[in-house]
Amino acid sequence: MPRIALVTCRPQPEVAADRDLPVLVRALREAGADASAVEWDDPSVDWASFDLAVIRSTWDYSWRAAEFTAWAEACGKATRLANPAEVVRWNTDKRYLGDLAAAGVPVVPTRYLAPGEAVSLPDGHEYVVKPTSGAGARFAARYTPDRHATAVRQVERMHAEGFTAMVQPYMRGIDTAGERALQFFGGRLLHASRKGAVLAPGTPYDERKVAHPGLEPWRPTDAELDVARRALAAVPGAAGLLYARVDLVDGDDGRPHVMELELVEPNLFLFLHPGSVPAVTEAILAAATR
Repeated sequence: MPRIALVTCRPQPEVAADRDLPVLVRALREAGADASAVEWDDPSVDWASFDLAVIRSTWDYSWRAAEFTAWAEACGKATRLANPAEVVRWNTDKRYLGDLAAAGVPVVPTRYLAPGEAVSLPDGHEYVVKPTSGAGARFAARYTPDRHATAVRQVERMHAEGFTAMVQPYMRGIDTAGERALQFFGGRLLHASRKGAVLAPGTPYDERKVAHPGLEPWRPTDAELDVARRALAAVPGAAGLLYARVDLVDGDDGRPHVMELELVEPNLFLFLHPGSVPAVTEAILAAATR
């Protein structure tokens, strides 16, 4: 009987509950595994006692990125970790978008402002400011050029807290076509979803946002599948991926661009796609017994 940890975080007011977690624990147990939900920062956990640790909803990691990546390294030495620690380290910093762009993958154009660097922001178009390590639109905001002073204050606060800021043009296609999330598991497309725009004009960067407004099932186009697969092929250590989510938006040319590549703790949206539970269960069991 394989022993499997589904890794999550401690309940806390600013972190959403993982609706999929009890479903997966139950499905794995019914399939014959000894499965349990385990908090990543619980010092009493013996990770070596598990055959597999699957990162699921460690949704506080971006506030403690250095601590989390150190945990992933240690856990990966004690047992099989999915996704692997080297992938986790690469993906927790959104400067990976530069690696994808260098590999020829269409991505949302991005500039980075590290602590200590001068704050230079666009003055001719709407744009988004967010941290390179973030989740759930935390510390993210959408600005028009006339709100320059507010945007500067945001970047200055992020720098004071040690965050590198990223600046991207606001992709207007999201207002009409939405953001599409293509979910892969065990190397195959699992399902896809679409949601509306998260960032409304004028919403403060430190205000909590609805992370998945208007979420609905989606049938990906051939162009979306092509970009997603190209992005995954460009990941260092791609062969070790158990799961992946590729978030896409349309550029001004109408073609899909990668907004984010979620390889650490993507929401699987199994509550929206209950028919995917058997495939996820099968892939996790296969990884645990490999």
